[in-house]
Amino acid sequence: MPGARRIVIENCAIATVDAEDTEHRRGHLVVADHLIESVGAGDAPGGLENVVRRVDASGHLATPGLVNTHHHFYQWITRGLATDHRLFDWLVALYPTWARIDEEMVGAAARGSLAMMARGGVTTAADHHYVYPRGAGDLSGAIVGAARELGVRLTLARGSMDRGTSLGGLPPDFAVETLDGALAATEETIAAHHDPSPGSMTRIAVAPCSPFSVSTELMRQGAELARGAGVRLHTHGSETAEEERFCEELFGMGPTDYFASTGWLGPDVWLAHCVHLGDRDIAAYARTGTGVAHCPSSNARLGAGIARVPDLLRAGVPVGLGVDGTASNESGELHTELRNALLINRLGAHREAALTARQALRLGTHGGARVLGRADHIGSLEPGKLADLVLWRLDTLAHSTIADPVAALVLGAPAPVSLSLVHGRAVVEDGRLTTADEATIARVARGEARRLARIAAGDPP
Repeated sequence: MPGARRIVIENCAIATVDAEDTEHRRGHLVVADHLIESVGAGDAPGGLENVVRRVDASGHLATPGLVNTHHHFYQWITRGLATDHRLFDWLVALYPTWARIDEEMVGAAARGSLAMMARGGVTTAADHHYVYPRGAGDLSGAIVGAARELGVRLTLARGSMDRGTSLGGLPPDFAVETLDGALAATEETIAAHHDPSPGSMTRIAVAPCSPFSVSTELMRQGAELARGAGVRLHTHGSETAEEERFCEELFGMGPTDYFASTGWLGPDVWLAHCVHLGDRDIAAYARTGTGVAHCPSSNARLGAGIARVPDLLRAGVPVGLGVDGTASNESGELHTELRNALLINRLGAHREAALTARQALRLGTHGGARVLGRADHIGSLEPGKLADLVLWRLDTLAHSTIADPVAALVLGAPAPVSLSLVHGRAVVEDGRLTTADEATIARVARGEARRLARIAAGDPP
């Protein structure tokens, strides 16, 4: 790449997460502008021109940046509430508060969520935002702006709800949109923010919230809108046994059959949670190429159950990891999900054979990129791919006696991030954000959380 500005990283262990799971005990990476130019064993090639930075990464592991396939950024300002509830009760408890969010709150929450993820190695995140109270301002714009400010790649899954309590849904009526209003606003969001280019920093997906908060017509027309616009489709699916009963009572069929009947299975679709799937459901996902966002910590927090991840992978279903909203996963970090995915799945039927450390890392990188439809450009360390990568420090007290660096990352304590690049740009250095002030983000988010709590309680804001 003539004229490119190069960053050379040497002396680190490398887990490429390519198709062969290539690893190097001591290797190098060369980044040219926003692309990976070379990756391999030993020292970097000699004679490189325009090297603007050299990094001696001794004691580190280089991996692809983590890809978070399911989150609700706005929940950053409602953490620590309803801590002993199952899903439906938890939603009923929190919907009245969430229905009072506004643009300033959502912007502050998005910055908090993105900052926490970026510090923990996330370079791409999907935010499923589905609460759009009337008069709340430009919520989608606030989310997109926060991601742009922090330098994290974003898929904004523009959600919606139009089934309030009067129609048998869970959210209060004042928290939902109309069918036509939701579709029009979603179309406007795509037009304003979706960038389909390979190096895109912002993509939009169509994302009605769930079968218990969305009408069948919104599901059907949402799928038609997405495919007409060439964007992906996202929603919650099969998260709890209660959801399965809800679908049987309301639609006369289980969630998977309902999704099939509304156009919500396919290679352009990914569904969050997917805990309660039978063999027939998994076969339908595999046959159609439907992806899954696995959220182990949130599933445990809400007592939803253990998703059949080993069976999904064995069937060929695309699976990535998700933080889920921080009102059901207060840590807000994806690298902890690597460990929890491995441990929780070993409590299931497959026990110690459920997942390996390397499978867990693949879920959080290439698996997530595949789920978001971006595996051609991110999710592995290969020449020609976008320079989204992380250097994890593994020579401190927490990890120095674990000889296998991948096992150290997945099974050990959370590893410090010495460097995180997104599109070749440093967003984290020595465990701190480079693109925004963390203290300011924390202070503003705390203030917005308190303001929301006062409004929800009926006090003056």
